[in-house]
Amino acid sequence: MTQLSRSDLLSLERYSEQRAEYRAQVMSHKKNRRVALGPNATLYFEDRLTMQYQIQEILRIEKVFEASAIEEELEAYNPLIPDGSNWKATFMIEFPDESERKAALAKMIGIERTLWVAVGEHEKVHPIANEDLQRETEEKTSAVHFLRFELTAGMIESLKSGESIQMGVDHENYHHTTGVLAENIRESLAADLQMHH
Repeated sequence: MTQLSRSDLLSLERYSEQRAEYRAQVMSHKKNRRVALGPNATLYFEDRLTMQYQIQEILRIEKVFEASAIEEELEAYNPLIPDGSNWKATFMIEFPDESERKAALAKMIGIERTLWVAVGEHEKVHPIANEDLQRETEEKTSAVHFLRFELTAGMIESLKSGESIQMGVDHENYHHTTGVLAENIRESLAADLQMHH
């Protein structure tokens, strides 16, 4: 998936004209890229469209139109676009109640390393987490993690030929499996990957 450059972005004016329909398109796209892991954790799989939306929204809110500032946003978000052999996801731990969330995050240290994805009968793939940032302390984990799942050529081939995907989290204090993912999600995630020739 190619990275975004300034020429891919709409000007603030054009974006504000098109925002309503663009937003509707992104929201329906995101529905196929959201995987719940139990009641309090969700994987949001990023791609070029989700990142473009993120950048356009930041530029809009902060009224950014200077080239250098736009480049900074591109540098921050381009690494979250998959490279053809991987999935990139934002992992969020979500509790409506603040004190409940604090208590849970203290019990979930290391949770991001216990996540896994599996294609068909292939072995589970654990993510490379938070490559650019330190996201946990000894007391608690962060509520947001950035993950990269690297897939082998064999896994990609299986997926392209229709194999199912399952995901899960195996932390001692939080344990959930998705079962086989719905076809709309499988198709959207398969589109992130390229066959190696």
